[in-house]
Amino acid sequence: MPRKPPSSAEPDLLGAGHDALRPLADRMRPRTLDEMVGQRRLLAPGSALRRAIEAGHVHSMVLWGPPGCGKTTLALLLAEYAHAGFRAISAVLSGLPEVRQVLAEAERRFQQGERTVLFVDEVHRFNKAQQDAFLPHIERGTILFVGATTENPSFELNSALLSRCRVHVLEAVSAEDIALALRRALEDAERGLGGRGLRIADQSLHTIAEAADGDVRRALTFLEIAADLVGEGGEITDAVLGQVLADRTRRFDKGGEQFYDQISALHKCVRSSNPDAALYWLARMLDGGCDPIYLARRLTRMAVEDIGLADPRALPMAIAAWETYDRLGSPEGELALAQLTLYLASTAKSNAAHVAFGEARADVRAHGTLEVPLHLRNAPTGLMRSLGYGRAYQYDHDVEGGVALDQAGFPEALGERVYYRPVERGTELKLKEKLDALRKAREQARKPRR
Repeated sequence: MPRKPPSSAEPDLLGAGHDALRPLADRMRPRTLDEMVGQRRLLAPGSALRRAIEAGHVHSMVLWGPPGCGKTTLALLLAEYAHAGFRAISAVLSGLPEVRQVLAEAERRFQQGERTVLFVDEVHRFNKAQQDAFLPHIERGTILFVGATTENPSFELNSALLSRCRVHVLEAVSAEDIALALRRALEDAERGLGGRGLRIADQSLHTIAEAADGDVRRALTFLEIAADLVGEGGEITDAVLGQVLADRTRRFDKGGEQFYDQISALHKCVRSSNPDAALYWLARMLDGGCDPIYLARRLTRMAVEDIGLADPRALPMAIAAWETYDRLGSPEGELALAQLTLYLASTAKSNAAHVAFGEARADVRAHGTLEVPLHLRNAPTGLMRSLGYGRAYQYDHDVEGGVALDQAGFPEALGERVYYRPVERGTELKLKEKLDALRKAREQARKPRR
């Protein structure tokens, strides 16, 4: 049977009091699952997690999602529905001594037949030893562990902790759902701004929701600042929002998964010849504060790896764009990076050189230090000449056609190899025609004469 959801008459674990000094986002924190906005996939009626929460049968878990998507609120609701104690620590502010103290308190409550939901915010900030401290307590059931992280748990949390927790992925809240939360705050006279007689157009409310970039807490903070600016009975106009939303930043973590997701998107859109999408991801990264020199370096890599000899102009253009940014700086130099991005995405592509180099390196690793054929060795001294260095070498410029077709280039033990296979695009089309003809001629020249 589902447990009775928490009510405003129950202990004030969710911050449902009337303390006007608390921020609006804290006062409006949802008190029941029905009050949460967003997360329809995870918390839809009848979903596995929702049924478990409503029945009070919660399990240790890691909540992975962007800021302001409801991780802390969900942890509080877990404790409320399970009628368990709630303790919260931050991995940014807490060390191992505090963790041990909290775990000892949870142990005492456990001995008294009471459960404790231990919420660890920014859990990825804890090192391996600190994460390991939770393991025996999770196994014994002393705590119901709820870790919150904005980073990919696969990279940031150790496998022992992950094996004991279920990972739930939370999504950024849509602008429509954020607008719903804002409207509730405007109408709620008990916890929100309902008693102030504020006026705001639906379009302006949507502007705040869009500006929040998926973060409900951020949206409520914007609304509260705007309400304070206009005062009792005031109207929140576009002019007011222009002041409140000035110089806001988008979500971007210069060292986290979001960073690598976006550089991956930029690289793959260049590779798939989609200049418009590539330019969008470049703009996103610059807007988020990514170092333009890093972008210049990655674009240069794309010129080598993905364009290659299909368009030999790409590499010098990449170096030129890099140098241009070095000389002009931001924002003027960013145009050079944008121009480079458009060119790289639009021109012919080939990874043939990249693949060929990889195959050559693999042979080097596999076959070790093979001897250089005598005819290819340098012979600056008489002793070396007497040992056969350089003997029978054919100087290609003196050979008819300019190529010594029957002259081997690989160590004898390795035999001839083909690494470079030009594609039929761009400049490589002509290279392919030439190399195909040369390789065929070499095969003929090496055949034993009858």
